[in-house]
Parts: sequence; C-alpha cells; structure tokens
Amino acid sequence: MKCIVIGGTGRIGSQVVSTLRSHGHDAVAASPRTGVDATSGAGLAEALAGAAVVVDVSNAPSFADAAVMEFFATSTGHLLREGAAAGVGHHVALSVVGCDRVPDSGYLRAKAAQERLITQSPIPYTIVRATQFFEFVGSIVEAATNDGTVRVPPVCFRPIAAADVAAEVARAAQAQPVNGVVEIAGPEEFRFDALVRDVLQARQDRRSVVTDAQARYFGAVLGERSLVPLGAARYGEVRLRDWMAQTAAHSR
Repeated sequence: MKCIVIGGTGRIGSQVVSTLRSHGHDAVAASPRTGVDATSGAGLAEALAGAAVVVDVSNAPSFADAAVMEFFATSTGHLLREGAAAGVGHHVALSVVGCDRVPDSGYLRAKAAQERLITQSPIPYTIVRATQFFEFVGSIVEAATNDGTVRVPPVCFRPIAAADVAAEVARAAQAQPVNGVVEIAGPEEFRFDALVRDVLQARQDRRSVVTDAQARYFGAVLGERSLVPLGAARYGEVRLRDWMAQTAAHSR
C-alpha cells in the first residue's frame, strides 16, 4: 500500500515512515525537503498519484495566531483537494487533545479548523488527537517563564512520548478509516505544576515554579481537564521517568 506521509522527515513523520516500511508498505516521506510543499501545493499531485493513504503530521513553522491558522487552512485544503483528485481512500491527520475545548489558544483554534476541513471532505478519514509530547515540555516551560519564574496552572496533564504517538498514527494509517477521532495520551496523569517542578529538578534547573490557576497556556486559561481525554482513549507505553532516563543517557 502506498502511503504518503506529509511532514515525513520530521520528529513524528520519520518514525511513521519507518514503521510503515517495516510492515511492508510503500511509505514516502513528503516535505519541502523532498520537493513536496503542502502550503504552496508544489509537488503534491505527483506525490499523491497512486496513493491509498495520506498521513498528515506536518506542523506550522510559526505559532503566531494568524500564521498558524493560515498554515493549517492552506496546507490541509491543498491536501484534501489533491487527495480527492488522486482517489486517496484514507486521510489520517495528527491533532491535539482538547483543541475543540480551548478556543482562546490560537494554535488549538487552528487545529480545530483543520479538523473541520477534514470532516467536511469526501475523503474517509481518521483524526488522531494526542496530548502534549514529553519532547515539548522544555518549550512549554520556556513559554511559561517570565523573569526566571515559571507560572503553571494546577490542572491535569497527561503527556506522551513522541514514539507512542508515531506508533498510533502508523496503526491508524494501516487500519480502516473511522471517520472520527481517536485520542491517545500518556500512561500517567500528573498535575501540570508538579510535573514541571519534577522535570526542572531532574535537570538541575533552578527556576522557581509558581502555581497559578490563571497562568495562560499559549494564550488560554485552562480548565481542570482541558488537555486530557474526557472519554475513551488509547494510552502509550513509555512512562515519563523512563523517557527522562533515556534522554539523559543519550545526552552523555
């Protein structure tokens, strides 16, 4: 089966391509690096010719509100139009748990808009919503830092390893379309502020963490369960302490 992975040279996409190839599929990594640009449409028609599945794990180069909305609206529109013309039978997209519940975040608004485009398309689809990656905790902390103090809300937080996300996306690509959403989260639930303290302590980072219920998460004030699944979900296997140990070992 020919699978085109948009964003296939990135953190998630490269793992999806590798997994699909190991299962005997013709998985093609498509990105501007390989001459395929979903935002301009360049190379899309050629890449999608004969494809049974399109997997979109691409991400915006800028998280500014207008830029991120433009990226997902334009790239997803191109993918769906060219995919329909090519007779693609399954569109798989990676999204974010809670994107439909946190409208004050420009990034999550853009992901929700991307989902709407997919559901309105005639192409059968599967949307895989993931919680925040372990790999993004560092950038989340940086965004929450002001004058050496990290302000974090005391809400539920269930991050997941990128490897577990890639495995779920690859699984979805090989299965029949669900014409709906599959949610995936990490195997452990934390308090957001407690997790940040533990991670910084493990990294010997002396920044002060302040628990602040009104602290904004990429522009949004969070509710208790804004960032975790509310219903049925699949759970990853990698625990935070094991991921941190592996990361520390690789950095030596």
